[in-house]
Amino acid sequence: QVQLVESGGGLVQPGGSLRLSCVASGSIYSIYIMGWYRQAPGKQRELVAVITTDGSANYVDSVKGRFTISRDGTKNTVYLQMNSLKPEDTAHYYCNGGGTKWMPGTYWGQGTQITVSS
Repeated sequence: QVQLVESGGGLVQPGGSLRLSCVASGSIYSIYIMGWYRQAPGKQRELVAVITTDGSANYVDSVKGRFTISRDGTKNTVYLQMNSLKPEDTAHYYCNGGGTKWMPGTYWGQGTQITVSS
């Protein structure tokens, strides 16, 4: 069983940057896809970005060119670098593992809040 713990959330002004980290309690080498999801108040949870073990990444259109997902197997960590943040990026962000490029897997973190506001 892999446990995921996110960190790096907070309050940031529009145009600012944040980096989220997701540390796994176990090895993520065997988890083909790791990803980040988010859920804003009153909205459904949506996929933000996913990455495979070989580094291939996919992003939701709204974050392309602004967010970058990466993973470090030696540290059992997945990152989400978020630049040029917008108020509409405000949401609770969750780390996920074991899913597909379109659907989440069974491993979830508790999430971290991102608020983009001036």
